Amino acid sequence: MKAFFKILTFAYNFKHLALLNVLLNILSVLFGLFSITLVIPILGILFGTQEKVLLAPQGELSIDWLKDFLSYKLTSLIESAGPSEALGWICLAIVIAFFLKNLFRYLAQFVLVPMRTGVTRNIRRALHTKLSSLSISYFSEKRKGDLMSRMTSDVAEVEISIMKTLGVIVHNPVNIIASIALLLSMNIKLTFIVLLLFPFAGFVIGIIGKSLKKKSLRGQAQIARILSFIEETISGLRIIKAFQAEKQIIQKFEEELHTHQKIMSSIMKRRDLASPMSEFLSTLVMVVIIWFGGNLIFDTQGNPNGSELSPQTFIGFIIIFSQILPPVKSLSQGYYSIQRGSASAERVLAVLNTEIEVKDNPNAIPLEQFKNKIQIKNGCFTYEEKPVLQNINLQIKKGETLALVGQSGGGKTSLANLIARFYDLKEGQILIDNIDIRDYVLGDLRKQMGIVTQDPILFHDSIFNNIALGIENPDPKKVQEAAKIANAHEFISQFEHGYEHNIGDGGHKLSGGQKQRISIARAVMKNPSILILDEATSALDSESEGLVQEALEKLMANRTSIVIAHRLSTIQKADEIVVLNKGQIVEHGCHQALLALKGNYFKLHQMQNRV
Repeated sequence: MKAFFKILTFAYNFKHLALLNVLLNILSVLFGLFSITLVIPILGILFGTQEKVLLAPQGELSIDWLKDFLSYKLTSLIESAGPSEALGWICLAIVIAFFLKNLFRYLAQFVLVPMRTGVTRNIRRALHTKLSSLSISYFSEKRKGDLMSRMTSDVAEVEISIMKTLGVIVHNPVNIIASIALLLSMNIKLTFIVLLLFPFAGFVIGIIGKSLKKKSLRGQAQIARILSFIEETISGLRIIKAFQAEKQIIQKFEEELHTHQKIMSSIMKRRDLASPMSEFLSTLVMVVIIWFGGNLIFDTQGNPNGSELSPQTFIGFIIIFSQILPPVKSLSQGYYSIQRGSASAERVLAVLNTEIEVKDNPNAIPLEQFKNKIQIKNGCFTYEEKPVLQNINLQIKKGETLALVGQSGGGKTSLANLIARFYDLKEGQILIDNIDIRDYVLGDLRKQMGIVTQDPILFHDSIFNNIALGIENPDPKKVQEAAKIANAHEFISQFEHGYEHNIGDGGHKLSGGQKQRISIARAVMKNPSILILDEATSALDSESEGLVQEALEKLMANRTSIVIAHRLSTIQKADEIVVLNKGQIVEHGCHQALLALKGNYFKLHQMQNRV
């Protein structure tokens, strides 16, 4: 239940609605019980056993005082208008009381609607904010489908199973407590039996509820697997078709669905047990009460000194007790719902409680301008306990271009990611203007950097918004200027809606070269001091590469650039070239100097020229 109470903290801003809900539920319960207690004098009138109270009750307000007051008023009504008319007035009072009961019950649920929807919104907002703040390494370990499942189906389950049940949790206990108080005023012995047997019923229901929560955790995890599988299928559909793997993929999906079906079948069997189980246990209590109460009436009839329990009071007791059964049944179902929702809540809270690895230091200082140089001193980095970079030492002066080359897996991209502080070094330092980058405000650090990757990351939006990403109130003229520098303005102008053209999911409406030039225009628009190019031309054809390379040269002018290169022809003009092999710097220098060494760089150069 810890997850349940933690989720309720999201409802703190709606506490005024919760208090209003409690008040309305109390009014609903009071009018409901009042309408039921009016049945007892009706039975007295019909049986001719209604006790006459000729004097108004004295003393303090209590349940007994209220009973005597109602009996006094009823006696006065019968004496003045006759039993038939008194019966009519009581029936009218019952109708009004039932109407008010249900009106207040509806209003109680009505005021909870903003709370339910607001809590769901707040949870999703908190999840999205958290996911946006987490380190890149977190997403390397998680499946996208699992995170999507937590954001969608798990939050929806919390709303359905927990927030929807809040009204039940408030209304039903109030109803049960008030009903038991009324039963105590009618007959203590019979009420004691009720109080004795209900905990046993609660124990049985609790056992079933715990098993339901475990199954629900498995069910939500399996939903996440299914969503991940769907996401991978859609992303890799071209490869699936090319390798004629449709049958294999369909079979795997069937297996995932079958597993989910088995889990959900087990959950539903346990959940559906809630209603008949609670009804059976309640009926068992009812039978015991009828047996015990009937014997009390026999004792009263056979022994003038026996317990005082009139038939109409006993029938009233049974009616009031029967009104406890629906809230008890509903409460047990609500308990099962909360157990099921708690499983989803735990999955949501697991994300929200994840520690952010890369974050601002408490005393972080602003970085207003990059002035001098970038240094890496004795830099070491490991990922999943495997060394990725070892003893890295290098320096990049402002305005220079540093190229990183080497075989795949050598640590080139990891080094660039460390400079952008997507990860933190395990040992050593990265300095900008002689200050460790971990001492700068993270937002200020990244404001100085622009990144162009091998696979352009574009969003399902207009070209304009993709270029102006992260900029508030962008100037359309500056967006066009950025596109011109990136050699993108010409093809953008050919679209019917120009810069407002929607590029589709991931930019699938554009060619590879067009996507890359939009990505470059975005970097130009940001106007960064430090530029990171991660194999920005390696996946392009010759014509597109020429246009993109020209755009990159314009972008790199007068900027500090870190270029990860696959094609050595693109970095020959770099001020310094660093050759990485198995996470270590094995060579560094300019193009001609490295060729003269006839080492790793020379071999890479020879291989590419041979190709």
